[in-house]
Amino acid sequence: MPDEEVLEEGVLNPVKPEIQDPLLQAILEENGTPATAPTGEEQPNPLPNPTDIVDCVVIGTGAGGAPLLARLAMAGLKVVALEAGPRHDARKDYATDEKAQAFLFWNDERLSAGQNPVAFGRNNSGTGVGGSTLHYTAYTPRAHRGDLKLHTEFGQGVDWPFGIEELEPYYEELEHFMGISGPTPYPWDPSRRKGYPLAPLPLNGAALLMQKACAQLGIQTSPAANAALSARYYQEGIGWREACTNRGFCQAGCNVGAKASMDVTFLPLAEAHGAEIRADAFVTEIERDAQGRITGVVYEQYGQTVRQRCKNLFLCAGAVETPRLLLLNELALTSGQVGKHFMAHPGVQVWGTFPEDIRPYKGIPGGLISEDTHRPKDADFAGGYLLQSIGVMPVTFASQMARGRKLWGPALRDYMRSYNHIAGINILGDCLPHASNFLELSDEKDARGLPKPRLHFTAQENEQRMNRHAEKLMRRIWEAAGATDIWAFERYAHVIGTARMGKSGDDAVVNPDGRAFDVPNLYICDNSVFPSALSVNPALTIMALSLRTADKFLASLR
Repeated sequence: MPDEEVLEEGVLNPVKPEIQDPLLQAILEENGTPATAPTGEEQPNPLPNPTDIVDCVVIGTGAGGAPLLARLAMAGLKVVALEAGPRHDARKDYATDEKAQAFLFWNDERLSAGQNPVAFGRNNSGTGVGGSTLHYTAYTPRAHRGDLKLHTEFGQGVDWPFGIEELEPYYEELEHFMGISGPTPYPWDPSRRKGYPLAPLPLNGAALLMQKACAQLGIQTSPAANAALSARYYQEGIGWREACTNRGFCQAGCNVGAKASMDVTFLPLAEAHGAEIRADAFVTEIERDAQGRITGVVYEQYGQTVRQRCKNLFLCAGAVETPRLLLLNELALTSGQVGKHFMAHPGVQVWGTFPEDIRPYKGIPGGLISEDTHRPKDADFAGGYLLQSIGVMPVTFASQMARGRKLWGPALRDYMRSYNHIAGINILGDCLPHASNFLELSDEKDARGLPKPRLHFTAQENEQRMNRHAEKLMRRIWEAAGATDIWAFERYAHVIGTARMGKSGDDAVVNPDGRAFDVPNLYICDNSVFPSALSVNPALTIMALSLRTADKFLASLR
């Protein structure tokens, strides 16, 4: 998806990412400033009292951790969130410069294997208070009813342990709390009880081209649902947030607060109700008593080793760091599913060159959507996909050119002269879980001395057929739009699975409420628990699961 466009491999990066630009380095050194990325306030917190036991520790402050943190704090519980990355000041730290924003991404090295190794770094993970939502492009479509019942529909994959009706109230709550901009009614789900609270954002050049061509081909399109404000919006418990300025830089951080990242939505709400967020806190150990219950966590912060005792632990670190922590601590492993059935969304892109001046850096990166392909009539695969227009920054696009078309030197420069006339479409498609796709701990160590995660991914026949179907359709769309030099780039976005939920501990790590079958006071809430990948972007569903998990936990206390 546009929020996952950069396909650079993860590279080893110490705890503080270095500034790479020589000019910026020189300026910082002249001013006596270390040449490291902005990290906000880095003052050590007072060490917790070793006898202090909080009700809940939440590891991770992204889409999985932030909503439940707020919910638990609002219920009066004593809660602490631990975030591996720093706290940023968006207005001061976020530059309109692609390279300068690299500090938002989880750049510690991750190892990729398989026939279709997945790119990390800026491709699919983030660091900082707010997690990956700091750099997602805020596509927020809802999952479809059939997305949760793949096995029922196709005899392949795995059904979720509950239906879409469990998520719908949370989808609605999130859309109105965060201020989602989108069409009402929504063409592929006209029976929704409430429409989007704000009108759609303006369409960029690529979206307008796609809209016109799809109309010629009889493909229905619509402005997409985006968690970015098309108008000034009052958010309950937070205050006024300003409207999107259409600067097109969503994937490198929104500096006006228009994008509904967790640092301007759920996390301020959590702190207003007493939650404590500890930044730069990298968790290494999870402690248990003789009965197997979690008693606390150990983390590294500003060169110190810190222990926090707790009654309950919520692990919300994402589909790489969550299973990594479980494997490092030999926790919740009875089912044999930790790290297994890793999934990545098929996201093949098709690019074309147009006589029109497109200016692909302008406007919301993903403006137009079509879900006519959710269940194509001529499909030879299980599941489905959606179509989206793409806005792209120049450095991002140049890196894809070098990788996808093997252009370099004069050939790359010549092609990049047409950058302002480039437009793209991509898909986001369902991915079936498969035993050959998994995460493991490697023998190589990272900068902290911990085993690096290695992820194996090979696109199976179902994903290959989906890509072929989608590429053929997208080429037709761009041909109808008048494109020349049409080319495709195969890619895979998001990291999903690795600690899936289910009805039995025989084949799942957590139950339908997110509680680990093995450990009664451990909850997991992020995209690692997805039994299937869904045919839509995961962020809104992760947030919905977060609120649902919190509500189920609070109900169990009562």
